[in-house]
Amino acid sequence: MSKTICLLPGDGIGTEIIAQGRKALEAVARRTGTELVFTEALIGGAAYDATGTPLPRETVDACKASDAVFLGAVGGPKWDALSPDKRPEKGILGIRKELGLFANLRPALLLPELAGACLLKPATAQKGLDLIVVRELTGDIYFGQPRGIEVRDGQRTGFNTMLYSEEEIRRIAIVAFETAMKRKKRVCSIDKSNVLETSRLWREIVTTVHKDYPEVELSHMYVDNAAMQLVRDPSQFDVLLTGNIFGDILSDEAAAITGSLGMLPSASMGQSAPALFEPIHGSAPDIAGQDKANPLATILSAAMLLRLGLDMPTEADLIEKAVSRALAEYRTGDIMEEGKTLVGCEKMGDVVAELIATM
Repeated sequence: MSKTICLLPGDGIGTEIIAQGRKALEAVARRTGTELVFTEALIGGAAYDATGTPLPRETVDACKASDAVFLGAVGGPKWDALSPDKRPEKGILGIRKELGLFANLRPALLLPELAGACLLKPATAQKGLDLIVVRELTGDIYFGQPRGIEVRDGQRTGFNTMLYSEEEIRRIAIVAFETAMKRKKRVCSIDKSNVLETSRLWREIVTTVHKDYPEVELSHMYVDNAAMQLVRDPSQFDVLLTGNIFGDILSDEAAAITGSLGMLPSASMGQSAPALFEPIHGSAPDIAGQDKANPLATILSAAMLLRLGLDMPTEADLIEKAVSRALAEYRTGDIMEEGKTLVGCEKMGDVVAELIATM
């Protein structure tokens, strides 16, 4: 039976990196005899330029008709002057809502091949870095109402609302505990319950859900302390459970300390298919079209797509092993080290595809 993957290249380097992700998926399909069908749709600034909206209805329909969605990146200075409802980022927020994607899984893993690129002190890095951030995606301050800019006492005033319901907290907590059950059985829930009512409810609900997972060790940590602990000793963490805004910040921090945002994938999932898979970095308009982008986060997102989106773990392993082998010799500019061969985006994709074919 064939599986359909909807490609959303987006803006900036999105088209370049998605091409390499597709190349890896096609190599896996040839290697294993799997039938993958690809469709493509517009999102972000590219969609706005073509249709006047960052998320056309045709894109939503194409995504819903697929088994998995594969996104590149959106945004860039070209669209900075647009009204908020037309900005490229609205395309991502919109497709998450349309597909009911409430859980974002962002692994941060320091590969042995990249130990020299890690930003941590060697003694800290040697302890290891293998964690996953489980971030709630559809609630919190990004979506809460009321929001806006208005005049108060003669001054323009901006306001947003941090908002979470019991059910929103409960379902993301379940994802975190289920994820921990497949890993080292530790969850650290991140909040700011010393000052935020939203966080007090968060901590209460997470504690309640934990009763259904007695095998999992649960701890709580304020977000400011968590930001410090990630740098001081990331080895203490297994699964980090967070709300939307805290998860946005902490997952980028966890990614950065591994050495490069160009190495880390992510998955956004709901209660039913399709899920959406994308690298965590942005559209990098400053290097777009120059063959300088690191495609490995996208290629590793393709592995997550196979494992979590299509239930094909053996095929996902092929991609991950190929990436590790490629890094033994080849590097893009962001992760370049002495003694390695510098390659561009397309060549790195070729190397990974060739390794998949020969394993």
